[in-house]
Amino acid sequence: MSLQNLLRLIVAAGVCGAVGHVWAYDASPNISSGVDACANVIFSAFTPPPFSVDKNNVAVAPNSEFSFLASKTALFPSITVKIKEEKVPVKVTTINNGFLVKGKLPPSIKGSYIRLDIFAKGANDCDKTDGWLLKVGN
Repeated sequence: MSLQNLLRLIVAAGVCGAVGHVWAYDASPNISSGVDACANVIFSAFTPPPFSVDKNNVAVAPNSEFSFLASKTALFPSITVKIKEEKVPVKVTTINNGFLVKGKLPPSIKGSYIRLDIFAKGANDCDKTDGWLLKVGN
């Protein structure tokens, strides 16, 4: 193989590598990359605090209230909460820097660990999810 052919092969491989990402398939389009509008949708101030073996090893009572904050970049009507795939009724109140979301744990959930799953849409109709773990007593 001549030096000229070797250089052509290297240049061709480099060009294919540089443009290869344009043709790549993104298998997880809903994962926030920090560039899109959903990166600005933030959930915070989870109450009661998330369960942790090290820091918060406390069980909450069935039918307890929960709340969290959603940033103003979340679309108000799209904010939903689910526990074990069941939608939980919530009250969403507008506050100065976003939304205060409040609800109650279902009284039927007793003696188990649950995850409160939060869903909202961002400005570009992208999906943002988050949530936290709670230990529910008897």
